[in-house]
Amino acid sequence: MGMLDGKVAIVTGAARGTGEATARLFVQEGAQVLLADILDEPGESVAKELGDAARYVHLDVTSEGEWRQAVQAATRSFGALNVLVNNAGILLIAAIEDTQLDEFERVVRVNQTGAFLGIKSVIPAMKQAGGGSIVNVSSVDGLSAKNGLVAYSSSKWALRGITRVAALELGRFGIRVNVVCPESGNPTMIAPYVPAGIDLETATAFSQPHLAPQKDRPVADKIADVARFIAFLASDGSASCTGADFAIDGGNTAGQVMRGMPGS
Repeated sequence: MGMLDGKVAIVTGAARGTGEATARLFVQEGAQVLLADILDEPGESVAKELGDAARYVHLDVTSEGEWRQAVQAATRSFGALNVLVNNAGILLIAAIEDTQLDEFERVVRVNQTGAFLGIKSVIPAMKQAGGGSIVNVSSVDGLSAKNGLVAYSSSKWALRGITRVAALELGRFGIRVNVVCPESGNPTMIAPYVPAGIDLETATAFSQPHLAPQKDRPVADKIADVARFIAFLASDGSASCTGADFAIDGGNTAGQVMRGMPGS
């Protein structure tokens, strides 16, 4: 018996990274999954590999019409819809002074508006199913901030607010809404910003400095941690969880170790 037996889910950004890991785990745990992305070739490949429990659909999360089509595809293929994972996102690293308005708005449209449209689009199907679980994927940068991330951090903070409002409005229909805030994500997102010749695994090895074992774990293992937490929130085991933030960040937002002080 899997923790997601009988569940039908849509996972966005499912062609690679956290979305792919989540879709694979969902199928392993008994769910039927509609993988959604704009990267058609890898998305279709993953879905084919996962077999009859998976389908792929092209979905630009900024398009309300494509969202309607995705929900219809899920219910047509699998008969219901119980879970939505709003994972699709893009990254921009630039100083405020160097960030163009169209660049800022593009990040917000994908990361924030895309999740809003997803939530809005699945409500009727989840009502019909008698309830469901929506998991929004924010970031450690939605709990704190770093220079150079004005667009990305803004969108990820906003996603936490959307989560709370949705939880308050949809709880009466048995729909739970939560948000995960991971430190680890799709390494291809940061690849354009890593200097030439620097290995991505090396660049991210110390991204969770407060847990010593983390520096030796590959990025894929840390992404798997995120997928497992998303699966828990999608499952009935998290029935009491809604409107909440869950940091999966290796202690990054816990505080700062002051070297030379007791306990350091």
